[in-house]
Amino acid sequence: MTINVGDRIPDGTLYEYFDEPSGACAVGPNAFKVSEIAAGKTIALFAVPGAFTPTCSEKHLPGFVQAREALVDKGVDEIWCVSVNDAFVMGAWGRQLKVDGRVRMLADGSGEWTRKMGLEMDLSARGMGVRSQRYSAVVRDGVVTQLNVEQPGKFEVSGADTMLQQL
Repeated sequence: MTINVGDRIPDGTLYEYFDEPSGACAVGPNAFKVSEIAAGKTIALFAVPGAFTPTCSEKHLPGFVQAREALVDKGVDEIWCVSVNDAFVMGAWGRQLKVDGRVRMLADGSGEWTRKMGLEMDLSARGMGVRSQRYSAVVRDGVVTQLNVEQPGKFEVSGADTMLQQL
């Protein structure tokens, strides 16, 4: 079943890679419980089919990095980029695109959380395995208040510009 507006996002574990220790976070991949990191926050969440892929690298992630201040001005506490990649890949992708902490690069390496969201897609025929659909969502205290799911191969409704209009 696909998540809908008004639903609580599923709990699960996402991983984030840190180049330097900070607070309680060690260098390398750190596991985070979704329910804990979403609690009490307004999250601009977007998911991509894969790190380093053309649309994701040239449009989707850069759009949210560039819109960070405008999103914060509209009440967003954190921006999450989720992909069915491992934390090492997400960390490297964030470094390459100079994300510098403006977006949390969250890895769902096994795709388990993406499946719980009901937003997986099978790209095995293209050699990519099961990945996430491209989408964005506004999540307030763990509840989806906006959801923008792209049609396969499209990038029309899940960008930062759409989210800014919805906030």
